[in-house]
Amino acid sequence: MLIPKNIEQILFLDIETVPHYSEYGQMPERFKKLWDKKSEQLNMNKADLISPDKMYERAGIYAEFGKIICISVGFVYKEEEQLNARIKSFYGDDEKELLKSFSDLIKKEFSEKRKFECLCAHNGKEFDFPYISRRLLINGLNVPDVLNSAGKKPWEVNHLDTMELWKFGDFKNYTSLNLLTAVFDIPTPKDDIDGSQVRQVYWGEKNLTRIVEYCQKDVVAIIQVFLRYQGIDLINEKNISFS
Repeated sequence: MLIPKNIEQILFLDIETVPHYSEYGQMPERFKKLWDKKSEQLNMNKADLISPDKMYERAGIYAEFGKIICISVGFVYKEEEQLNARIKSFYGDDEKELLKSFSDLIKKEFSEKRKFECLCAHNGKEFDFPYISRRLLINGLNVPDVLNSAGKKPWEVNHLDTMELWKFGDFKNYTSLNLLTAVFDIPTPKDDIDGSQVRQVYWGEKNLTRIVEYCQKDVVAIIQVFLRYQGIDLINEKNISFS
């Protein structure tokens, strides 16, 4: 889709996910067998095979074996000729509850109020958007229209992806959000933990607050990167609020 002329019409987001169970042995037998098959596929063409129980540490990136523990959203607005950003998070151990709260917000802001035109995430087209949609269905919830790409033409899908925008048609290229914040001289969102540590912080430390703060920093970073793409000055930290 075309990038909206008004940045205030974009809702930015990021999600944090973990394996659905604390460890491999906690999985029901049916899912254990299915994960074993998944592990075989992931081990293909690898010299050093990884056992299914060790591989399970990565299960959070697969919607069928993981769950969402935090969705942070953010938007930009102008006040007294200055750009501001507001960040809000949906989080908790009850995935269905947080997904319903997020879905209600999306339906209200996109369908009823028509405040936003599109969603934006980093690698959102490959990860965040489909992951949320799959977990909504698994939890027996409807997929909001703005997330549902089924049957739509590419230009009808209201999704922006800061990683895709950076590719400029170079589809073999992957650039992390952390790298983009470095090249654009934006404060890093990885100053405490990174994605590889979320599982341990959640299941090991049981510190969801720490994960929420990390997720919110990612949303701020996505907003700032997008502003750099548009040649717009970064939003001052004092103009970023959290609710």
